[in-house]
Amino acid sequence: MGKVIYGDSSEGKAWIDARCEELDEGHLKSLVHTLRSHIGQHKEARECIQYIWRNRRRMRYPQFEKQGFCTSTGVVESGCKIVVGTRLKRAGMHWTVKGANAIIALRCSKLSGRFQDFWERRSERKQVAA
Repeated sequence: MGKVIYGDSSEGKAWIDARCEELDEGHLKSLVHTLRSHIGQHKEARECIQYIWRNRRRMRYPQFEKQGFCTSTGVVESGCKIVVGTRLKRAGMHWTVKGANAIIALRCSKLSGRFQDFWERRSERKQVAA
């Protein structure tokens, strides 16, 4: 959002840093208040406010930090690359969506130490369906 408003200027970088700090500290009202002053010139400001409003219950970053959770998207992106990408993107592989989803479920179950739970749930579903 800062680049839309200020471009690549040092003022823009400072503005972005301040908004990130507000977000990290859970000051969503302050963040939205700041964005409101830019609605007239930038439709992206309105869209950003709407996004924050819709997702505010999930944006509890101070609580997450106290619990020791990582809120960086880099960790999630890297995890996806390692868990999913290394399994599905091998040479010569082609997947249907259904097949890829099944392999991803198995891989995630195995890597999270819940492989046995996965098979037990599948077995229970088959017994209920029969």
